[in-house]
Parts: sequence; C-alpha cells; structure tokens
Amino acid sequence: MKVRIAELDIIYLSYDEPNAEENYADLLSKVPWAKRVHGVEGSDAAHKACAKLSETDRFVTVDGDNTIKQEFINQVLDFDEHTDLANSVISWCGLNTINGLMYGNGGLKCWPKEFVLNMKTHEAAESDKAQVDFCWELNYIQQNSWYSFVHNNKTPHQAWRAGFREGVKMALDQGIKVSKDQFLNGHWKNLHRLWIWLMVGQDVPNGLWAIYGAREGLAMTMLSDWDYVNVRDFEYLNELWAGRDTMPEDVVHEEIYRLGSELQNDLDVPIAVQPLDEDQSKFFKTVYQNPARSSDQQFIDIE
Repeated sequence: MKVRIAELDIIYLSYDEPNAEENYADLLSKVPWAKRVHGVEGSDAAHKACAKLSETDRFVTVDGDNTIKQEFINQVLDFDEHTDLANSVISWCGLNTINGLMYGNGGLKCWPKEFVLNMKTHEAAESDKAQVDFCWELNYIQQNSWYSFVHNNKTPHQAWRAGFREGVKMALDQGIKVSKDQFLNGHWKNLHRLWIWLMVGQDVPNGLWAIYGAREGLAMTMLSDWDYVNVRDFEYLNELWAGRDTMPEDVVHEEIYRLGSELQNDLDVPIAVQPLDEDQSKFFKTVYQNPARSSDQQFIDIE
C-alpha cells in the first residue's frame, strides 16, 4: 500500500503563533494547494476541523510554527498490506530550533480522515490517557526521517509556552501523572529529551524563556497539586503567562536557578542548576545525536 504525499490535502493548522503568517506564506510557496484551519480552540476540535476541510481520505497537518522541507511533497511511503492505515497516524520528526531535538513534537502528521472525525482526545477525551496528547490512544507509525523545522521561539511567550508544555508532558507516563518516586522510571528517551529542554537553548533568541518554561512546567506538575490537564488549554496558558513579558532577564535567570535547585533537591533531576550558556549550547548541538524512533537504525540522520 502506497501513500503519496503529493496526492493528499496539506492543511496548515495555526492558532495564535506569532510567526504563523510568515510560515503559511512559506508553505504556500512550496505547496500552492495547501489549505488552512486557524484559531479553533481545543486540539480535538482543531483536528476535526482539518478532517472536515480535507477532500482526501488522508490529510497532512503542518503546525503553525513549522516550515517544511520541499522534498517532503515528493515522498512516497510503501506499507505492508497488513498495516492498518485506516486507524493509524503517520508521524515524522521535526527539528526543534531551540535545542536541536528531533522527535514527534511539532513534526508533520498524516491522518486518516474518518478516524479523526470519530476520535475523542484532549477536551473531548473519555480516558485519562487521551487528555493531553494524541499519541497514547492512537496508533502511530513513527518515521525516522524529518521534513520540517519547528520555529517555536519567535517571541518570549511562544518559547516559554513551548518549553512549559514539554516540561509537563514529558513528565507524564502515557499521558498520566506518576508519583515522585516513579518519575525517574519513565521512558529513557522522554527523560533525556526533558533534561535537554531544561538545559539547552541559550544560543538562540528567546531560548532562555523555553528553558524557564520547561523547568516551571515540570515543577508545577511534579512538585505541586496543579492540575496538569490544563496544559492542553492554550488560553489558560496565555493567562498563566500574563506578567512575565515584563520580567527583566536577570529575574528570568534567578527563576531558572530557583527552579533548577528545586528540581535537583526535591525530584532528583540530574541537571545543573545553571543551564548551558550560549557556547555550551552550540557545542551540545554539534555533538548530540538524536535517537531513532524505531529499532531499524540507531540515530536520526541530521542531513
């Protein structure tokens, strides 16, 4: 069974990203037939809006903070005849411009239209696992290749929110909060990605805010009785952000240091209190190799 990307609807899914318009213009320059869904509140509702807009049995979503690589459109995927494509999401990696991570976060997705119209996730979830993410209740076919850049650091707010959301979600076990004692028993790939969110990014604009957000999200999830399900609500997160835009940089550093100390002392997180500086972050990105998402190779090829 073949899936030809050029024959599918490509739908740009944006909400309030500060770089949404420039990213959409970039997409249209590469995919003139791309469609758009904008401003729909709730991840479940937004993806259902994409499904309703699609005129093909499968459709690809490009998140509002993404720019795609031109060669993505020419991809043809060949699946075994026994693959349940009707109930599976095909997921590619995205290259995060803040910390160099490459995994499903922000990456391109290819969805089966009818399945999306009937799924119940996020604000429509009927199970705990599906309250804050898609991947724990849907079957994902993970690709090791990457075809988009995730530009989630246009503003301090965008970078903080990106970090905060991953600080929360990477702390969960299949979408559910665990005890402090069980936290370090999580999947090693997720924990390693979390440590990187907590430490790396000062070499790019607003990367410091992403580190702050990641540390704050993790601390609120694991060191307080805050309801982690709120991470799915962008309007809630926008309200939580309020007031931070006037924080001087030295205060941001102080907060990062404070949160780092708390995470070290109360959660045994194996990070330094101070995140990597600009040169150290650049060096890390030079030598770090992202682990592959499937067993047929060891690392994701950056080229």
